[in-house]
Amino acid sequence: MSQEQHKHITPYELKKGEDYMSPKQLGHFRKILEDMKVELGQDIDRAVHTMRDDATVFADPNDRASQESDMTLELRNRDRERKLIRKIDEIIAKINNEEYGYCESCGIEIGLRRLEARPTATLCIDCKTLDEIREKQMAK
Repeated sequence: MSQEQHKHITPYELKKGEDYMSPKQLGHFRKILEDMKVELGQDIDRAVHTMRDDATVFADPNDRASQESDMTLELRNRDRERKLIRKIDEIIAKINNEEYGYCESCGIEIGLRRLEARPTATLCIDCKTLDEIREKQMAK
């Protein structure tokens, strides 16, 4: 499950005159993140049970190699999900400290719609774009 696969999020209805990252907004994002965490945990549990159930010793080397390849891919996906759970915990801590929703690089508001699309975002769109450009330049 990637971040984009989380359940459809009902957009936050901004009230007239409401401050950015008000207690209601923080609660909205806490719920989104906690739901994502529960979903990820269920996916991991399901995968572990499936891997246990599918663990068969094949006599044919090709079948064994195929099974090992499948298991490696599954373990890589589980590791990615475990890292995402850790990041979700860090973001929930930011919510608890009322530090959520602001760019870690420049300090401006990340924006409600961006956060609903990617609740674990820590950079505004401009800083993220610059970050990606730098990554591409370093990879060359």
